[in-house]
Formats: sequence, structure tokens, C-alpha cells
Amino acid sequence: MIDSLKNKKNLIALIGASNDKNKYGNKILLDLVSKGHNVVPVNPKEPTIAGLKSYKNVSELSEKPSIINFVVPPSVGFELTKDLVESGYNNFWYQPGAESSEISSYLESNNKNYIDDKCIMVVTRLVDNY
Repeated sequence: MIDSLKNKKNLIALIGASNDKNKYGNKILLDLVSKGHNVVPVNPKEPTIAGLKSYKNVSELSEKPSIINFVVPPSVGFELTKDLVESGYNNFWYQPGAESSEISSYLESNNKNYIDDKCIMVVTRLVDNY
């Protein structure tokens, strides 16, 4: 899944994107955009985030994301993950603090790809080393 970050045209859906500059949902969005990644914010409460159209959920996207990145509490992320797995999505990335053993076990039992021990901002900075 990290290899998909090498092609910046691959779509990343950021669940938990935020207009609040103090939240990582904002910091991650701005970081990925500044690096030239194709990222869309997903937040059911915000119509736009950092000047980008925000989507209420991943299913609204016209293109299936290469990575669904989570920056929400694990309890929220787990419910969203179950819906996304049932809808056929495969690649999940949980920011530090968004991960849980419950989510990891669920994804393993459903044979899904996931990362739950790396920050996407750090990995995109170092992606050529992978």
C-alpha cells in the first residue's frame, strides 16, 4: 500500500479532515496537498475544508480511493471501517490514535490491507526509501 503513495495521482480519502487548524485532520490534509497528493477531505459536517469540496462519506466519491486514511477516534473509525469493508474497499490507513486492536483484528479476519503504525505525513516524506 505504501507503494501507491509514489504515484501522487492515486486518490487518498481523508476521513476526519477538519477546518480546525489545531486538529490533525487539517494538518494532514494540508501536508498531503502541499506534497502534490490527490487527497479529498471526508467529513459529514463540513461542505468545504481548506478550500476543497468535502464529502459526507467515501461512497460519494466518483473514484475508488487507493487509500482511506483515518484521523478519527477508534470507535468512530471501527464503525466506518465495517461499512467500508462491506462495500468492497480494501486499503485502510489509521493515523496514530485512530487505530485499535479491534479494528486490526477485524481487518485481518476480512483479509484487508491496512497500516496502523505509521503517520502518513512521515511516510510521504520518506516514501522513496520504501
